[in-house]
Amino acid sequence: MISRTLAQRLSQAARRFPIVTVTGPRQSGKTTLVKYAFPDYAYCSLELPDQRTLALEDPRGFLKQFDGPVILDEAQRAPELFSYLQVIADERDRPGQFILTGSQNFLLLQTISQSLAGRCAILHLLPLSFAELCGRPPATLEHLAIHPPRQTPPSQTLEEVMFSGGYPRIHDKKLPPQDWLGAYYQTYLERDVRNVLKVGDLDAFSRFVQLCAGRAGQLLSLSALASDCGITHTTARRWISVLEASFILLLLRPHHRNWGKRLIKSPKLYFLDTGLLCFLLRIKSPKDLLLHAMRGPIFESWVLSELYKNFAHRGLVPPLYFWRDAGGHELDLLIDLGTRLVPVEVKSARTVARDFFDGIDYWRGVSRRSLAPAALVYAGDKPFTLHKVIVHPWFAL
Repeated sequence: MISRTLAQRLSQAARRFPIVTVTGPRQSGKTTLVKYAFPDYAYCSLELPDQRTLALEDPRGFLKQFDGPVILDEAQRAPELFSYLQVIADERDRPGQFILTGSQNFLLLQTISQSLAGRCAILHLLPLSFAELCGRPPATLEHLAIHPPRQTPPSQTLEEVMFSGGYPRIHDKKLPPQDWLGAYYQTYLERDVRNVLKVGDLDAFSRFVQLCAGRAGQLLSLSALASDCGITHTTARRWISVLEASFILLLLRPHHRNWGKRLIKSPKLYFLDTGLLCFLLRIKSPKDLLLHAMRGPIFESWVLSELYKNFAHRGLVPPLYFWRDAGGHELDLLIDLGTRLVPVEVKSARTVARDFFDGIDYWRGVSRRSLAPAALVYAGDKPFTLHKVIVHPWFAL
């Protein structure tokens, strides 16, 4: 098993809360992780028809079959259980009674907020980060703009890493990424989307997802997406919400602190997994990424997802934003650490050019933070400091 960063936070949460919920996309490794972290717990999958039927028709009888702590996999399949879990957790009044997993974040969190508020810790397990694939701790993002990185170059190329993505089964079983992702995508369409959205025209939804892939790294325009797909604005908004809640899309929100400039308010659209993004863009091999027109947005998606996983797998809400004013001046990423803001530029070139720092320089000027620590992540392999900016090779994340 590939070691997961979230394992430590998961164990801590089980010592403090009676119920712990692990959500994430399908096939991100939730079941493997919770079984590894809690080997002595009973296990029950609510994907099994007989167990799900018992849980729905006789919740008390279903729960009585477990004498001690239990893992309930795909818990959103039996939402009626949650009220009973609340009563049992209050009666027993001890931590670590139930470990829940679920891949339909939109359904699971709604049920938790109604029944288990204050009793349940919620953690998110996403596909493998690059650090997890390399078997090392995640980068210390608090030092991203302060200390030069010390990581050694990996055996894989950047293009191979982006093309493969981070879903564990691809790496564990050494599967061809595009074959596995094709089957994964069809399963997602036919199962989760049909169940949640009640989509009658799966072709329209598939077209919508592919249109989103072509707009990766751009400002989200629901009106344009709806028009190009032939659906209503309301439908486009609902589909985007589900894609985000099911960990397919990342919507990067703008930072709203105003320094005398009118700021852009629309989010930017990214994909959580670049392997899936490459599949949707019909990229056939890592070599195709070298000169592909979408190389820049794909690399931005990869960097953003790595930073996002870094926070999420430590049990933290990722404080990631972008900054852009009405004049077109833009900063790719802004990490809000509370006590300070860290500007980050992302460039897919292997050689650093002077104009790569223009966004950071402009932001420093309008924010009156001329000495603010800043970072630049690029596709090269040499770390260094230039123009008071720490320059990171891609593998430093």
